[in-house]
Amino acid sequence: MAQQKIDYSWNDNPASLDEAYEDLKSESHQNSDDNEQDLATRHNLQITRRLFHMANGFVIASLYLITFSHSQMVHLLGTVACALYLVEQIRINYPETAAKLLPFTKLIMRAEEQLKESAMVPYMMAVLLTIITFPKHIALVGIYTLAFADPLSAMVGIKFGKHKLSPTRSVEGGAAFFFTTFFISMFILAGYSGGLTSSVFGVSLLLGICCTLFDLVPLKIDDNLTIPLFTAAALWLICSVFGVYL
Repeated sequence: MAQQKIDYSWNDNPASLDEAYEDLKSESHQNSDDNEQDLATRHNLQITRRLFHMANGFVIASLYLITFSHSQMVHLLGTVACALYLVEQIRINYPETAAKLLPFTKLIMRAEEQLKESAMVPYMMAVLLTIITFPKHIALVGIYTLAFADPLSAMVGIKFGKHKLSPTRSVEGGAAFFFTTFFISMFILAGYSGGLTSSVFGVSLLLGICCTLFDLVPLKIDDNLTIPLFTAAALWLICSVFGVYL
């Protein structure tokens, strides 16, 4: 008996998931009288999602900075990450239940996330791994960079990006990422070193350049996972190479 060949290939086009969602939604409309509102894609400004992204990172990093100890943050984020993963599995595998939440989730979710886990899963896992792996002041720079540099660069790039470096990156968005990372690093490191020194300025400048160049690399891995880990690792390496001990 001949074996049926299965096509495991997947289109490399970043829009493929968006297109798959549109096909799925069209089929759903053919079998249902319900009118489902369109969801945004990564090419949309989606201010509510960006603000939600910022608020999550800001609250987590600020709790770690001001109140919670290392072990308390690990326990808290570990619990949240497990609960979030469970909720996402329920949402994906029981779409009829998830559909009831669509009026709310459409504000913070993208179209392709109807077919897979949302970006909050790698977001929370990355923050947890950053806190576990790196010293506190270095982890804080990574988390605040994820919270602000990523969404601000996206908003600036979508709204004002006239000089394209790639289909999803622009000079304007890259500049926003650089300056945000630079100022976050200076603020956090100055607080831990007793003031703004030439070492803090130099480390922050080099970190901003490295992270901005890294953000231009077209990786298929979710940037919510890569940004805080790369930022923290790069900062740790820069400080080690140049003998800057903060």
